[in-house]
Amino acid sequence: MATLTEILSAATSGETPRGWRRAVVDAEGWSRVAAALGAGEGTLMGLWGEPAAVFMAVLDESESAVWILSLNCPEGSFPSVGRVHAPAQRLERTIRDLFGLQPVDAPDRRPWLDHGRWELAQPLAAAPQAPAAEMPPYAFLAAEGPNLHRIPVGPVHAGIIEPGHFRFTVNGEAVVRLEERLGYVHKGIEGLMTGAGLERAARLAARVSGDSTVAYSFAFARAVEAALGIEAPTRAVWLRALMAELERLANHFGDIGAIANDASFSLMLAHCSVLRERVLRVAETCFGHRLMMDRIQPGGVTHDLQADHQGVIRGLIDEARRRFPHLVELYEQTASLKDRTVGTGHLNPALARRFGAGGFVGRASGRGFDCRRSLAYAPYDELLFGAPIVHRGDVNARLWVRVVEVGQSLGLIDQILDGLPEGALTVDSNRLSAAAGEGLALVEGFRGDILVWVRLGEDGTVERCHLRDPSWFQWPLLEAVIDNNIIADFPLCNKSFNCSYSGHDL
Repeated sequence: MATLTEILSAATSGETPRGWRRAVVDAEGWSRVAAALGAGEGTLMGLWGEPAAVFMAVLDESESAVWILSLNCPEGSFPSVGRVHAPAQRLERTIRDLFGLQPVDAPDRRPWLDHGRWELAQPLAAAPQAPAAEMPPYAFLAAEGPNLHRIPVGPVHAGIIEPGHFRFTVNGEAVVRLEERLGYVHKGIEGLMTGAGLERAARLAARVSGDSTVAYSFAFARAVEAALGIEAPTRAVWLRALMAELERLANHFGDIGAIANDASFSLMLAHCSVLRERVLRVAETCFGHRLMMDRIQPGGVTHDLQADHQGVIRGLIDEARRRFPHLVELYEQTASLKDRTVGTGHLNPALARRFGAGGFVGRASGRGFDCRRSLAYAPYDELLFGAPIVHRGDVNARLWVRVVEVGQSLGLIDQILDGLPEGALTVDSNRLSAAAGEGLALVEGFRGDILVWVRLGEDGTVERCHLRDPSWFQWPLLEAVIDNNIIADFPLCNKSFNCSYSGHDL
């Protein structure tokens, strides 16, 4: 049987200046790639549609290359990838909901994003349909056995968090099955992107998931620049990385405290929240916005770092290095807290590898993929840092990866400030004028790799844009890790993943 590399190499393809590869395949070629993924070769990075075609992003680790494959669907159908590779199933259901394209022989044909509340069915199809008069109740998967009962949780939760429904089947306190129902915060981002100018499209990308606004803006800008064949100025590129690492710090501080809080150790939350707030205030001082939203745009950045702001950031770094180790020591020495996190919510490394789990979820289960290193992009290709890998795969491991990444982000910020070059903040606006092209970018957000693929029309507007959050491949794994744990440990498992509802629901 041909390897994935051989299958991909046989496809009609061309390599762009940014190193990713493009191929148009027929149904047989599409199915061969799906079979290779199902056999454990390569990693599915994304699967999306448009009115008459489907697209698949595949990482070939042996070549350190990302391929974008497309299959034309004149009959409105395509061979199911999910039939042989489970990580594709929810993505195929989404394609069916949005574009009406049918995955042939798909194992799961239930709707995913469509809850029967849209004004149109298949709203992004060539010919949208009127919605059904009444959508039947969602058919949750069955679980059989003695003494089982179900506990529905959400979509509305007791806190200021986004909506998601969790259906637990339990035997006493032990969870036998968890099934998620998401899509409640679908925003129509892909539809809004179509026909948008670059300025509006960049603002939309920045709002896919607010806690990752820098990472999404970074990825969208790089994808557009790849489509146009341009490079952002060097100073702008380094400032983008500075903002990305500040964003990573804020989120990791928040997550570490929140995980402890879900084990009723609120002292840790209080101290970590202070550190998170310090990062947000420094971001506002230096970049004019607590989340640094809309500070990255195609072609560069909108805000510069003033000379006196370097001292502000270095003060934050010194404070974090002084205070954070004491919090880590507190965590390590609190036996009742470690009793809740060690061994809880174990994610099998083979499952993490199969689903291409990114970020701290993957690295805590032995998958060392970090696209800042694995598919290095500027300025990370000039910076020194590692990818912390743990193999235990429990809540404690996911917390510890965050702890190590905090130290690495502090070191990266030091390096960025030391090496920050002078120069322009953005390219000449004429270089962003009307031009057709197709671009891809992968950027490492705090949750993992964010993929953005964009196609620009001759008038410079967005013809099609797909933004894929790492949560797409992490949410299904949350269902797996809670099995055989007690239901009271679900908040711990859930927070240790901290998947994005908004980033998933688009």
